[in-house]
Amino acid sequence: MTDFSKILDKAKELENKMKEGQEKIKNITVTGISGGGSVKLTLNGEGEMINLDISSKILNEDKAIVEDLIKAAHNNAKSQLKSKTSEEISKVTGGFGVPGFKWPL
Repeated sequence: MTDFSKILDKAKELENKMKEGQEKIKNITVTGISGGGSVKLTLNGEGEMINLDISSKILNEDKAIVEDLIKAAHNNAKSQLKSKTSEEISKVTGGFGVPGFKWPL
């Protein structure tokens, strides 16, 4: 029975670490940049856009160009966010992946 209680203790420890990791992930912010810095888009750890900065110098560009720059900045930020959340998950799980566990990003 001792082995079983050790397993339960480890499971509880992992659960607590996962909760801590989720809180840290919520506090992550990343900024995607495109167009040589003309568009900057910031996402929080939950993938929500919290800031969008568009340089006034590109507002005279064709609408399609501005839209593409916004998409590129978003994709850049999303890529960074995936990387940072993966790092945090690795810290929590000790480098071992949790089967079936994926962040919706």
